[in-house]
Amino acid sequence: MPRSQGVRTSQATATRTALIAAARQLFAAAGFHATGTHEIVTLAGVSRGALQHHFPRKEDLFLAVFHAVEQDMLGASTPIAQGKPGDGWLRLRANLQAFLRAAATPEVQRIILIDGPAVLGWMEWRRLEAHYGLGVITAAVEDGLRAGLIRQQPAEPLAHLILSMIDEAALMVANAQNPVSAISQAQVALETLLSSLT
Repeated sequence: MPRSQGVRTSQATATRTALIAAARQLFAAAGFHATGTHEIVTLAGVSRGALQHHFPRKEDLFLAVFHAVEQDMLGASTPIAQGKPGDGWLRLRANLQAFLRAAATPEVQRIILIDGPAVLGWMEWRRLEAHYGLGVITAAVEDGLRAGLIRQQPAEPLAHLILSMIDEAALMVANAQNPVSAISQAQVALETLLSSLT
């Protein structure tokens, strides 16, 4: 690749990264609808033309921010497929509890749980939640089944139900007037339901 092309590619990547970082900060603080594109380009230090080039619609930028937050959450979770049989199931349970706590943080609350369904549409939001969560949950359920920590049953339906349960619990926390109390209540309910699987 010619040097000039490599420089342009590097600059384009830096511009895209700056736009996503700026939008992430602003969307978390004020929400998608209350954030103007002029605020995003000002914070990112780029031109409006650069924004239009990388993200023709504001919704396109929101989707990139949504993916960034989801990937960071996935990276922060404890890996499932390590250790002795049953460890993956136990790690998933800890990760689900951590997700409930994250539901009260501004980024996850506003970007993933409040604006996510509103901006992306319910069906697309559910598809993306399944994309990021279903495979991890299914692997952990299969691990729990192999280790005898879960009563024998098909893994896939159970994984779908656990995903739905954690999404609903997180939505409850994100929309609660008292998130601290909602987290505590949701964590108890989650553990009650997961413990009943043995």
